[in-house]
Amino acid sequence: MSSRRSSRSRQSGSSRISDDQISDLVSKLQHLIPEIRRRRSDKVSASKVLQETCNYIRNLHREVDDLSDRLSELLASTDDNSAEAAIIRSLLNY
Repeated sequence: MSSRRSSRSRQSGSSRISDDQISDLVSKLQHLIPEIRRRRSDKVSASKVLQETCNYIRNLHREVDDLSDRLSELLASTDDNSAEAAIIRSLLNY
């Protein structure tokens, strides 16, 4: 048994996650991440799935930041009392 598995098996039963649960979660991530879904191969390592998941989340954060900036610029160029400004403020959670 590897030291990693050995140390994992010493953890308390309530906080321990089984290898089957990890495999199931990795499989679910694999279906959620577009970059992995596009690939035809069924076999992708768990580390690659986690790496692609992190990249995908980083990209989503960048997109959200970019859209927030664009909405802020749009809000600055509209009349504060207009219906458009109210919609933009609701999107920005002001």
